[in-house]
Amino acid sequence: VLRSNWAGFVWKTGFTLQTQQRCGFRKVAKKVEPKKGVAEEAEQTEILHKKGEAPAPDPPTPRIPARSFGRLVKPLVFTIGFTGCSFGGAAIWQYESLKSRVQSYFDDVKADWLEKKRPQKQAGLGKQVNQWWNSLSDGQKTVTGIIAANALVFCCWRVPSLQRTMVKYFTSNPSSKALCWPMLLSTFSHYSLFHMAANMYVLWSFSSSIVNMMGKEQFMALYLSAGVISTFVSYVSKTAMGRFGPSLGASGAIMTVLAAVCTKMPEAKLAIIFLPMYTFTAGNALKAIVALDTTGLILGWRFFDHAAHLGGALFGIWYIIYGHELIWKNREPLVKMWHDFRTRGPGAGGNGSM
Repeated sequence: VLRSNWAGFVWKTGFTLQTQQRCGFRKVAKKVEPKKGVAEEAEQTEILHKKGEAPAPDPPTPRIPARSFGRLVKPLVFTIGFTGCSFGGAAIWQYESLKSRVQSYFDDVKADWLEKKRPQKQAGLGKQVNQWWNSLSDGQKTVTGIIAANALVFCCWRVPSLQRTMVKYFTSNPSSKALCWPMLLSTFSHYSLFHMAANMYVLWSFSSSIVNMMGKEQFMALYLSAGVISTFVSYVSKTAMGRFGPSLGASGAIMTVLAAVCTKMPEAKLAIIFLPMYTFTAGNALKAIVALDTTGLILGWRFFDHAAHLGGALFGIWYIIYGHELIWKNREPLVKMWHDFRTRGPGAGGNGSM
């Protein structure tokens, strides 16, 4: 599971991105002037002094971003607000989904009966796609939209005219002017095909388990919140260490999914795709991942964004142990308010009935 961290645009996939070529910015070549000797500089200063002119000041040194934790207040508020809205929206989404399911039950029964009575058409591409879609689990259907969004953003990285926008909004950097929305958008952003393929494969592999555990609504709230929370942890780490640079990738959110499944089912057997003969328990895999990212964070490894990985994993562990009880099981007051709001109006009678 990878999340990009540039050190001068060093990506998690392990190659250096040259910003001049990739982003379409070309710097004017500087003319190399021969260095002046001490005597020549002194003579030039004396001539300027006689003319009443002051010598040209030295060029300003490039500004290094200061370690200002005050800049993290806005991202912190965004993280808390977005997490609350994600779970609140998921609770309302689940209510509407259940309500729609009940109302359309008899329509589905009638549609199935008519389908049996109609003559079967010959197999076509549309029918094959429909059969493939119906063969997917609920979890796989849910993450298909996430994978499609990541693929779309990946294609946008290939459009030269969009490079400035992509760097500004689809990479997260605590020293950037745009701080909040990149925390979410960078979760769907990959520059390397291998980087995206690895992340999406892990997400696809764990999708059925996590959606069966939580349902698609709670899963989506957890995934989106995890992307923002892991990015905020990365902000804090970069600001504390003074190592500023852009990051991108879905691995912070995927680490939350992986950690949640491993915490819920620690005895489940896992294997590496290239080494299927070697199996290990999910609990041991989680311990190894947390230990690796903790070591990388302490030693200052910069190939991966270890802070984002660690933040995502710890959030997944916390949510399974405490967060589900504190957040999701206390959604009933919000759902009741929404139910009253939806049923209030002409003809409803104000009795709160569906």
